[in-house]
Amino acid sequence: MNPLAICLLVSALLFAVGLAGALTRRSAILVLAGIELMLNAANLNFIAFWRFGPHPEALTGILFVIFAI
Repeated sequence: MNPLAICLLVSALLFAVGLAGALTRRSAILVLAGIELMLNAANLNFIAFWRFGPHPEALTGILFVIFAI
């Protein structure tokens, strides 16, 4: 597997754990923790596509992640 596929697989697993946590918990704090995991998975996708994209010197992926944080 190439590094991009590994990053996307980790991101998908992180998103799935966050989604399961957000849908199955009744406590508002645990639901927000699940949503935070899903946002972190999206940030990991931004970084992975920026790093393995055609122009990694353009810093666009990092800017999306900084604004998302």
